[in-house]
Amino acid sequence: MALPVYASPLERIWYYAYRIICALIFLFLIAPILIIIPLSFNVEPYFTFTEKMLALDPDGYSLRWYDTLLTFGMANPEAPRTSSWWMDVWNNAAWVRAAKNSVIIGVSSTVVATVLGTIAALGLSRPEMPFRRAIMAILISPMIVPIIITATGLFFFYSATGLAGSYVGVVLAHATLGIPFVIITVTATLIGFDKSLTRAAASLGASPTTTFFKVTMPLILPGVVSGALFAFVTSFDEVVVVLFVAAHDQQTIPRQMWNGIREQISPAILSVATILVIISVALLATVELLRRRSERLRGITN
Repeated sequence: MALPVYASPLERIWYYAYRIICALIFLFLIAPILIIIPLSFNVEPYFTFTEKMLALDPDGYSLRWYDTLLTFGMANPEAPRTSSWWMDVWNNAAWVRAAKNSVIIGVSSTVVATVLGTIAALGLSRPEMPFRRAIMAILISPMIVPIIITATGLFFFYSATGLAGSYVGVVLAHATLGIPFVIITVTATLIGFDKSLTRAAASLGASPTTTFFKVTMPLILPGVVSGALFAFVTSFDEVVVVLFVAAHDQQTIPRQMWNGIREQISPAILSVATILVIISVALLATVELLRRRSERLRGITN
C-alpha cells in the first residue's frame, strides 16, 4: 500500500520506520541461512570463511562437499565414474541411502496424513459434529505437545506393539506429526466453502461420492495439497522421533546429519543443509501459490 500524499510527517516517519524494522527482523531470521550457503562451497574443511573466500577468490570455493554426498560410504569412490560407479553410489553411499529413506518415509507418511487429515477436516467442518472443539484439540495436539514427549510416548507404545524399528512405525509416527497441518489447512479452506453447491449436486441426482470428487474436492484441493506439502516437510526434517523409533539402518537425512555432527564434523553437512533450504523454499513457494489460487476460487481476491 502506497503512502498517501496527504500523510502527516509522523505518518511518513512511521511508514518508513515500519519497513526498516521489518527488513531488520527478516535479515535476523534469514542470516543463518545466508551464512550456511556460501560456507557449503568452502574448499577447506572448516566452518569459517577463509581469506580466499572473503576475497572472492575462485580458488577458495569448491564443490568437493557436494561430491562427498555421493562418495561418502561407497565401496570404491576412486573408481571411474561409469555405470558401476553410479550403482555403487545408489547402493552404498550413506547420504544417498538417507535421501532414499527420507523420500520413501516422507511420501508414505504424507499420503497417510493427507487422507486421514482430510477426512477429519471434512467431519469437523460439519456443524452437527458433536464435541468438535475437543476432537480438534486432540487431533492437533502433536504440533503443540513438545516433540520429545511425543517421541517418548511413541517409543513405549511401539515397544509394546512390535512397531519399534520398522518402516511402518516410522511412517505412522511421521503421519501423526503431519495430520495436524492437513487438518488446519483443509479446515481453513472449508470455511469459505459454499455448501449450497453440494446441495445443488444432490438435487441433480449426484451421489455423495460423485459430489465429493466432482464438486467438493476440486474446490478444497489447494488446501489439501498445501497440507500435504507441510506434512511432507515435517516428515523430511524430523529427527527426534526417528532417533526414538527407527532402527539403525533406517537413516534419514536429518538423522544422518545428527550422526555426522556427533561422529565426524564435516562441511558436507552444510551442503545437505543448503539443499534442504532450497527444497523448503520451493515447497513454501508452492504453498503460497496454492493459497492464492484457493482464495481466487473462493472469490476472496481477484
